Amino acid sequence: MGVKISELVDKRDLKWDELNGKTLSVDASNVIFQFLSSIRQQDGTALMDENGNVTSHLVGLFSRVPNLLQKGITPIFVFDGVAPHLKEKVREKRREAKDKAFDKYNQAMVREDTEGSSKYAKQLTFVNTKMFDESMELLNALGLPVVQAPSEAEAQCAYMVKKKLVWASASQDYDSLLFGAPKLVFNLTLSQKRKITGGKYVFIAPYLVELKDVLEKNNLTQDQLIILGILIGTDYNPGGVNGIGPKKALKLLHETKKFEDIFSKLETDFDWEEIFETFKKIPVEDVVLKKERLDEEKVKAILVDEHDFSLERVESTLEKLKGLKPKDSLSKWF
Repeated sequence: MGVKISELVDKRDLKWDELNGKTLSVDASNVIFQFLSSIRQQDGTALMDENGNVTSHLVGLFSRVPNLLQKGITPIFVFDGVAPHLKEKVREKRREAKDKAFDKYNQAMVREDTEGSSKYAKQLTFVNTKMFDESMELLNALGLPVVQAPSEAEAQCAYMVKKKLVWASASQDYDSLLFGAPKLVFNLTLSQKRKITGGKYVFIAPYLVELKDVLEKNNLTQDQLIILGILIGTDYNPGGVNGIGPKKALKLLHETKKFEDIFSKLETDFDWEEIFETFKKIPVEDVVLKKERLDEEKVKAILVDEHDFSLERVESTLEKLKGLKPKDSLSKWF
């Protein structure tokens, strides 16, 4: 879901040329989930090979990653490790939502309601271990290193930015700021428009958010930003405190300096101190990013032999990657 602080954040539009030569850490789970949700057949079901294996995640990765590399951008995908136990409440709510969506999906299928079945099928999206393993294998074959986080991928992404291993973290929500990511890039997508409610489309482009600007603009410390997130709602306490939005949370932090005094006056169903410590002490690790070699045969084995991708299309994409000039190659970043 992500912490909802958009109205407190200044954003700077980015041109693609500004990202040329940059390495970005990417939360793999977030991106793969997006692919599984959006790359679907007309009835809402995921793309599959002839054996019924889901391929939406592979289609998405093999489209986006080569495109980014051609733009001179190197994405380093970071995979989740052991989730904090606080996330179990969130997962339980998501399971309940999927159960409801499944019932509505079946009802729509009985009514032969194509639009309805497509809508509810997307709500049934989930990522399993096999999909993660296949994604890692494809990324390695494309010549990219992958990082296995000890816990939350977003925390590891943020840590890699702080250590200057990468230029920025790429995401579609603001959680990385709570983990201390100095720079955050949004809309690292190939699409130039996004469909919104009512069937309309809005233009989208990459933009940059810097943590120091967020803190300065709102007169906050990093610890206060974490508390602000907890008041509004995070993945560890969805919904936050009833009736408190970004502006009210900011006002509380400016008026009351001691965090315990803030929460003593509020009715909550969560332990704010436990959530605060989770953000502060989430496990992260030092990593070494090693350049990998583009393995064309391995890519073809994964996509064509195992999952029925078009050989012609795969070879066409691989030719574009082989044709990258030395200044645009992976060796520039490692």
